Amino acid sequence: MDDVLALDATGRARTVREGQVSPRELVEAAIARIEACDGELNAVVHRRFGRALAELDAIPSEAPFRGVPILLKDLGWRQAGEPYNAGSRVYDGLPVEEDGHGVVRLRQAGFVVLGRTNTPEFGSTITTEPVAFGPTRNPYRPGHSAGGSSGGSAAAVAAGMVALATASDGGGSIRIPASFCGLVGLKPTRGRSSFAPTQGEGWNGFSCPGFVTRTVRDTAAALDLISGYVLGDPYDAPALPRPLAEEVGADPGRLRVGFVTEHPRGDVPEDPELTEAVTRVATLLETLGHHVAPGGPEALGDPDFPARFGAIVSDNLAAQVESLGATRGRLVELEELEPRNAAMVNSARMRSAADHLLAAQWIDGFRRRMAAWWSAGNDLLLMPSAGVRPFALGWIPPEDLSLGFGRTAQAVAYTAPVNATGQPAVSLPLHMTSDGLPVGVQLVAAAGREDLLIRVAAQIEAAAPFEHAAMRDR
Repeated sequence: MDDVLALDATGRARTVREGQVSPRELVEAAIARIEACDGELNAVVHRRFGRALAELDAIPSEAPFRGVPILLKDLGWRQAGEPYNAGSRVYDGLPVEEDGHGVVRLRQAGFVVLGRTNTPEFGSTITTEPVAFGPTRNPYRPGHSAGGSSGGSAAAVAAGMVALATASDGGGSIRIPASFCGLVGLKPTRGRSSFAPTQGEGWNGFSCPGFVTRTVRDTAAALDLISGYVLGDPYDAPALPRPLAEEVGADPGRLRVGFVTEHPRGDVPEDPELTEAVTRVATLLETLGHHVAPGGPEALGDPDFPARFGAIVSDNLAAQVESLGATRGRLVELEELEPRNAAMVNSARMRSAADHLLAAQWIDGFRRRMAAWWSAGNDLLLMPSAGVRPFALGWIPPEDLSLGFGRTAQAVAYTAPVNATGQPAVSLPLHMTSDGLPVGVQLVAAAGREDLLIRVAAQIEAAAPFEHAAMRDR
């Protein structure tokens, strides 16, 4: 089964259709891999192996991913009858009554859910080290972070436990773990997939559901499954010309690409590893026939952005905590939260509704200023996936809030602006640091242009195949 476990989800599904392996064999092999690897990595915080095996016989034979194992991030991605914690002690494993929209679509496609993956409390930071479940470790170096907030999912895929796992991205939470763990991670256009049935949006539209995968074709196929408007959604993404899976291998044409290596915060020096990652990919894109030149949106480095973005995230976190209190029947006290989240909720409670709306209106203007760069004839923006290289566990200190918030802002400087604009962006695993840690590069397209991202990402993947050393070494 080692050869099968080395396949991506699309390849595994093909082996089932061709009768080379049974769904049960696929699932049992993934379970064995989780049991062998997860004791060290701590990626899977809830296991449902018995129920997964019992569900196999009910999967229709025509389901395109029949028997392919998957893990769900324990933030969003609710599954009926399974506990839900969102990385927090506060939820207490409150049972879920109804599958989320994305989970319905994945199960209809034949995926088998093996469990739920670790996430920081409420997904509010970029390292997965929750008090409730302990840290998730990076498969490339267990003393390092797998990133966040989709760190559990990224570690599981990088270690070969599953071929893909669900994720979400409100400020970089798909792209940063993908960068740290050497994976493909695409944040879709706002509204591309639904938060139904329980929500209309996440973090004022900043957050989007998605996946971490090992191949571009798996990312495309998985996004096809969950994409689409659901009645009552607050907005819809521009229609794609055809399924994203059909864009893999399609000619992207000659694109105009700008690239940025200077950190958006002027007080942060360039990291030579991040600069090398971007410049190497810029050169690769030139050899593939694209027009590549330095430059990007001036608004990217607006010094007022972090405060506006942070206010909106804090306000949404405070609302989530209030809602949780109502659901469980007693108020959530600040002392029940991790210090970072307690501080964010407390700051939100001191702002008025007018303050929140003013921050949202500022973001509206920021979105238009950013979009002007693409409308001026540019196709893609190339920059680091994260403002930092993979860091050791504890680098975001839980008690030193000033240092922790400052380091988080440094890390998300390339990702959070794209959440605010609602544009699609993909992190690709194209660089290894001199000490053997992955560093991703990010490509950002205009709103609605996931098709262009998939085309060029597949072109890059074919020219410079992605390495997955962590999976091979385990």
